[in-house]
Amino acid sequence: MTMAQIILVAHLLIALAIIGLIMLQQGKGADMGASFGAGGSQTLFGSDGSGSVLTKATAWLVVLFFASSFSLALLANQRSGAVDDLGLAIPAAVQTETAVTEDELPQMDNDVPVATDSSQEGDMPSLD
Repeated sequence: MTMAQIILVAHLLIALAIIGLIMLQQGKGADMGASFGAGGSQTLFGSDGSGSVLTKATAWLVVLFFASSFSLALLANQRSGAVDDLGLAIPAAVQTETAVTEDELPQMDNDVPVATDSSQEGDMPSLD
């Protein structure tokens, strides 16, 4: 495995761990019930301990997630470069540069309409 693949796998595992830790945490409304004794003895870390442990673990995982995101961006930037070639095969007849003469260029007809004086017929110019 290359370094980018290892970082990508770690990045995905960290993301899943963050999701799991966030799902384990209780909302702010649950803290009010715990302060009045509603289920405080039934929690795994006690009524006060669960918030700090899960919050600190989530914060460390978020720091690792941002670090892995940054390292993946740096690796992608190093791999990318200016590409002038699209990888298409060009026939040999097209590759040679030929001078284009005036006879080969498209010609316009001289039948271009010309605007006339608009003072005779109102505001709109007429085309001859």
